[in-house]
Amino acid sequence: MRRLSAAAAVFAAGALALSACSTPSNNGSGTETTGAGDGEAMSAVSIGWNQGFYEYNSATVTGNATANNNVLYFMNSGFNYYDADLNLVKDESFGTYEKVSDDPLTVTYTVNDDVVWSDGTPVTAADLLLTWGAQSGKYNNVEEQYDEEGNVTNQEEVDAGVYFNNTSASVALIQEFPEISADGKSITFVYTKPFGDWEINLAIGVPAHVVAMHALEMDDAEAATQALVDAFKNNDFAKLAPVAKFWNTGFQFGDALPEDTSLFLSSGPYLMVDYVKDQYVTLEKNPSYTGDKVPSIDQVTFRYNEDPMAQIQALANGEVNLISPQATADVLAAVEGLGEGFEFLSTVEGTYEHVDLAQNNGGPFDAATYGGDAEKAKLVRQAFLHLVPRNEIVEKLIVPLNPEAQVRNSYTVLPGSPMYDGVVTANGMGDVYADVDVEAATALIQQSGVATPIDVRVLFGKSNVRRQNEFTIISDTANATGLFNLIDASSDDWGSLLSDTSVYDATIFGWQSTSTAVTESDANYRSTGLNNFYGYNNPAVDALYDELQVSTDPAEQQAILEKVEKALVDDAFGLTIFQFPSVSAWSTNLTGVDPIAIAPTILWNFWEWEIAPVEG
Repeated sequence: MRRLSAAAAVFAAGALALSACSTPSNNGSGTETTGAGDGEAMSAVSIGWNQGFYEYNSATVTGNATANNNVLYFMNSGFNYYDADLNLVKDESFGTYEKVSDDPLTVTYTVNDDVVWSDGTPVTAADLLLTWGAQSGKYNNVEEQYDEEGNVTNQEEVDAGVYFNNTSASVALIQEFPEISADGKSITFVYTKPFGDWEINLAIGVPAHVVAMHALEMDDAEAATQALVDAFKNNDFAKLAPVAKFWNTGFQFGDALPEDTSLFLSSGPYLMVDYVKDQYVTLEKNPSYTGDKVPSIDQVTFRYNEDPMAQIQALANGEVNLISPQATADVLAAVEGLGEGFEFLSTVEGTYEHVDLAQNNGGPFDAATYGGDAEKAKLVRQAFLHLVPRNEIVEKLIVPLNPEAQVRNSYTVLPGSPMYDGVVTANGMGDVYADVDVEAATALIQQSGVATPIDVRVLFGKSNVRRQNEFTIISDTANATGLFNLIDASSDDWGSLLSDTSVYDATIFGWQSTSTAVTESDANYRSTGLNNFYGYNNPAVDALYDELQVSTDPAEQQAILEKVEKALVDDAFGLTIFQFPSVSAWSTNLTGVDPIAIAPTILWNFWEWEIAPVEG
């Protein structure tokens, strides 16, 4: 599979799912009998979702997905989180952080003494050091190289060298090896320049001792952790090479819960106790957790199914207690028809649908296909985008849910926010791609001289009904012109395939905001961005994001984003389509649910939930 170096930030908003096969039985009363053999009744909640968990390390280029982060949010603690009003709240029951200097920007993190991983190993500064070391780019001494079809041509060199597959432009602002306290609980980072979003720049990810023990083949957790710290400190590439390889791939799940329990440790309120791929994940309260987010519910099960109507039926049957399926008019009508015993909320969420075009796979939108002729490839991209019927998609699929819905015309700014109108005016997307323009598309293809029809493989969620409908609308329009031949390349594994552009040329999915940071879109459009799977590389855009990193003035930030977006439109990167309508529903015996617009939406305050037996 093709892997790209990357930068951290936004998480892919997946088509998420639900399935009850072989899971613990839930009678809708708020209690379940576990399969542990103790026979004790436990308070339990089941959540319907439409994409299955598949990787414990969500910081990798393959693991960066809402489907993974939802589960990890229940399992692992951190220094802060967003509340109902989207305020960033410090969790000092986990640890503390403080800015100790502005010049240079210097930040110290301290993990509390009583915070441990679920195997009993203390959470320490080494865990945050691993996050920094893996994502700073400082230690990578090899890069993947590709042929015209997007295949890696130097795999042996990559395997032998140090290659962490997610390098973050904001984490790379820290180049000095950090200072670690004598007790190993505090770590101080010094930035090379100011960074406005520093509070959300670093977080503890996978356990350092687990990575070190596997990669360095050591049995003692403390010794292995120290060996990992020393390897980073001393630039020991011989040891960092296996560390990087395990960090990249060692936490990917197969079809069932790994026998090696170290691959899914917890530092937070819940432990993972059962898992079947694309069916369910079961969590139970973590007896080692000492923080403030103590849940009242003993067991939480995510049940997966792409079919929104199946999720609603499962809610009606008492098989699940909470759902947030991808919304359609039929879904909203079905939720409204649930009647007594259920609550629902229909709103707009912080996720937007978009079409992106691969420029690095030897396909129709890649300059390499035309002997390196970048202008010819751009003409083909522009022609394709002129045939994406955004208005029709919104009118047929979104307006029935939200009569006020309009086409979204910004890559980086939420509709209705203070910057939106200015950015949209500057970028020109709404003018250039106001509606389908067959005449313009035809002229562009004629100018390019490329033979037609041009095959375009489109990747999207195979079982996702709304995206099936979107593909049908787009393909019906584009294919009718004779200019393009859209090929259904859909897959239920679409999320893990995004980094492998050898299997598609265009993709349809959504990005979900995970923070309120102005630099969040950096990961999508910077040449080395985590979410830039497509080989998009504009040095001017990279330079603009460098400016944005240090900007604190809203007017200046808007001016920078206007230039970024104008470049994206001019380069025919892709198109935004609509802001997601959201429909969430839950049984009335589950209280405390209070969805927010950004990830993790309906799940953010799970420790405040309570479940009561169903009367009667």
